[in-house]
Amino acid sequence: MNAPLPPPPVQAASERAARQAAVVAALAPLLPAHALLWHGEDTVPYECDGLTAYRQQPLLVALPETEAQVAAVLKACHALQVPVVARGAGTGLSGGALPHALGVTLSLAKFNKIVQIDKLARTATVQCGVRNLAISEAAAPHGLYYAPDPSSQIACTIGGNVAENSGGVHCLKYGLTLHNVLRVRGFTAEGEAVEFGSEALDVPGLDLLPLIVGSEGMLAVTTEVTVRLVPRPLLARCIMASFDDIRKAGDAVAAVIAAGIIPAGLEMMDRPMTAAVEDYVHAGYDLDAAAILLCESDGTPEEVAEEIDRMLAVLTGCGATRVEVSRDEAQRLKFWSGRKNAFPASGRISPDYMCMDSTIPRRRLADILLAIAQMEAKYGLKCCNVFHAGDGNLHPLILFDANDADQMHRCELFGADILETSVAMGGTVTGEHGVGVEKLSSMCVQFAPEEREQMFAVKRAFDPQQGLNPGKVIPTLQRCAEYGKMHVKKGLRPFAGLERF
Repeated sequence: MNAPLPPPPVQAASERAARQAAVVAALAPLLPAHALLWHGEDTVPYECDGLTAYRQQPLLVALPETEAQVAAVLKACHALQVPVVARGAGTGLSGGALPHALGVTLSLAKFNKIVQIDKLARTATVQCGVRNLAISEAAAPHGLYYAPDPSSQIACTIGGNVAENSGGVHCLKYGLTLHNVLRVRGFTAEGEAVEFGSEALDVPGLDLLPLIVGSEGMLAVTTEVTVRLVPRPLLARCIMASFDDIRKAGDAVAAVIAAGIIPAGLEMMDRPMTAAVEDYVHAGYDLDAAAILLCESDGTPEEVAEEIDRMLAVLTGCGATRVEVSRDEAQRLKFWSGRKNAFPASGRISPDYMCMDSTIPRRRLADILLAIAQMEAKYGLKCCNVFHAGDGNLHPLILFDANDADQMHRCELFGADILETSVAMGGTVTGEHGVGVEKLSSMCVQFAPEEREQMFAVKRAFDPQQGLNPGKVIPTLQRCAEYGKMHVKKGLRPFAGLERF
C-alpha cells in the first residue's frame, strides 16, 4: 500500500495557521498579553539553541512568570495534544531546545530569582532560570560557591544544567550537576506538580533524582532547584604543561590519575585550539606545543604545594617539554580564560563550528585524537580539540561554513564518525551536552533495540502522550533501520542490533 502524498504547501500552511489560532485562543486567557508570542518576527529568536545548524520556528512561544502559569500552560497543551519544548537560555549544543513546528516553546527565562542561600546547610534554592555563575556570585559573601562550571556559565541556566547534566572544567574533582543537586521541583506534561530528591540525606520511596537530571526536558519541566554549595578553597594554582607529542600528553593524563591524584581540573587542548585561543585572549599558551595540559590543585596552601609537586613530577616524567605554575590568582585565571573561551575563539576563525561531545577511556585519548586527524583529511574539514581530559570527555570543534550545503553534509558525517569511533574505543556518544537531535542516529550505534525500548518505557511512564520534547534523545526503530542500511551501503562498521533490521 502506497503512503499518502504530503499535503500541498498551501494546505499545510493553512492547517498550521488554524492550529496556531486554536492554541493562541487556549493560552491567551492564561498569560499576560506580553507573555505570548506567535508572530514570525517574534519567534525567530527561539528557532534554535547553541546548535545553529538546525532551525525551526515554533507555533508560538509562551513566557510564564509563575509556577501556576506553567501548570496552566502544560494542562492546556496536554488537553489539545500540542507538544511542549521547555527552553532555558538556549546555550545547549545538541539541539535539545529545537522547537517543534506544531508545538509550544515554553521559555522559562523569567524564573530568575534566587529563593534562598542557606550558609549553614551550604545550599542554594533557585528558580530554573538563574544563571549558573549567578549562584556562585550570590554565595560568595558566605565563602561558598557552586562547583559545576560549564564554559557557558556566564549565560547558561541551572534548569538547562539539570536537563543536560552539565559538568565543566572542575567536574573531575567536584562532579557533574547530578552530584551537586539535592532537589528538583517541576511539573509533568499534564501540569501536575512533582518533586525529585530532597534536602535531607535520603528520600522516601524510589530516588528518581538521577533520572530527572540529564533527561533533556523529556520527563518533566523544571522550575526550581536546590543545589549543594562548597567552601571556596583557600588557594588554587594551575600548571600549564606543554608536550611535543599528542600521545605523550594523553599518557600524562592517565599517569596523573594513576598516581592517585585527583586534580581540581585537568584539561587538554591541541595545537590548532591553543593557536585560536591565544590569538583571542592572550593567555600565555605555548604555541609550539603539540598539546597542552592545564592541571589545577586547590585546597589549603600546604595541600596545594604538595599536590603541585607531585603533578610536576608525573608530568615531567611523561615527557613534558615545558611546565609553568601560575604565580598568582591573576595568572591562574588567565590560564583558564583561554580554556573557557575556546568556543568563541573558534567562532573567530570559522564561519561556523559544530561542537561534538563524546567520552572515551582516558587511556585512549591519543588514539582518538590521531583518528580525528585522519578524519580531517577524509572529510576535508579542520577540527580543533579541547576537552575535559581527566574525564575523557571530548569536545572536538569541527570548522565549516553552514552556507555551503556540501560542507554542512561533510560536517555531519565527520561528527557522526567521531561519535562512532568513540563508541568503538569503549566510550559513549555524549558526555555533558546531551543527545537532542544532533546525536539521534548515533544512539543507534551504542544501544541495541531492547535498550532503546527500555528508554521509551521510562518516557511513557512519565509522559504517556509523548508531549514533552518529542522526537529527541531516543531514536525510533525505523530511524535506526534506515541509518543501519546507510551504514551497510557505505561499508561502515556494523552497530548494536543492526543484524535484527
